[in-house]
Amino acid sequence: MNTAASGSRLVLHDGTSFAGRARGYPRSVSGEVVFNTGMVGYTEALTDPSYSGQILVLTYPLVGNYGVPPDFESHRIHAAALVVSELAEQYSHARAQKGLSQWLQEQGVPCLSGIDTRALTRRLRDMGSMPGKVLVGGEEVALQDSSAGDLVARASTREVIRYEGGTTTVVLVDCGAKASIIEELRVRGVTVVRVPWDYDFLRERFDAVLVSNGPGDPSVNAATIRNLERAMDLGRPIMGICLGHQLLALAAGARTYKLKFGHRGHNQPCIEAGTGRCFITSQNHGYAVDPATLPEGWAPWFTNANDGSNEGMRHRSKPFLSVQFHPEAAPGPVDSRRLFDDFLKLIP
Repeated sequence: MNTAASGSRLVLHDGTSFAGRARGYPRSVSGEVVFNTGMVGYTEALTDPSYSGQILVLTYPLVGNYGVPPDFESHRIHAAALVVSELAEQYSHARAQKGLSQWLQEQGVPCLSGIDTRALTRRLRDMGSMPGKVLVGGEEVALQDSSAGDLVARASTREVIRYEGGTTTVVLVDCGAKASIIEELRVRGVTVVRVPWDYDFLRERFDAVLVSNGPGDPSVNAATIRNLERAMDLGRPIMGICLGHQLLALAAGARTYKLKFGHRGHNQPCIEAGTGRCFITSQNHGYAVDPATLPEGWAPWFTNANDGSNEGMRHRSKPFLSVQFHPEAAPGPVDSRRLFDDFLKLIP
């Protein structure tokens, strides 16, 4: 740890300071400081809308060694800043289009390298995820509330987009949807109607609803929750992923809570109720569903093997199900991809 008052540095809400080297775009930003334990996938993580407003710390010591291949989850970087131990100057990958530092600069995203990410991660594990500031060139910024109510609005589409496929139509409620969710539906011959997070999708013709991932506190998205309450009355299949899981739980009458430091990485083990099978999952979330508050008719589906938190739920008699992890990320490499098939089988 370094408590120097000058130079580029990361300053946590509790006053802890980490000195580093400014890379990427030279500007100061603030946001919730969170860590990701994945060994690869930095382009997918940076472009994941669920990281909107967050300062992303990568625990793997060397980042950028395969450059920037076009493996994106959206059209831009959503993370507020990147913090790494070592940022590779040279890269090698057959599909790489540029270096990571160049890409960050083009996207207007600052990066700090030379940070002791091991010590930083241990601090976040002990104290919990907290607001922080990446300070570059002496420029000061105010700490930002990472639970701001407009995070989902900023990450969501602003218009209805239709992706033609087969005769089955799934409404995708975009709370910050990853591109791979759309791809998983389309590869199964489904027509996808992508709608804004607060759009009254009940006016559309559809066979099922999928609620996407997204950033921030699920409880602030009142419009989405109200629409899901109405959709459940129709009895058509509904699936939630990550934030969508939390929103479906709130619509059903359960409660959510903020985790101490969240789950972010490609290596989260989850146990399926009934089978005892362990799935290796990809995750990115800071909130969780309290399984003790699930109303009558609902049952836990998956449980995190590390901390016992809820990772999924399903209704005992109605076609409603959701998971906290990301089946579209398909770690393992295909452990949980079949959940999309399970969802589509619920459609009459």
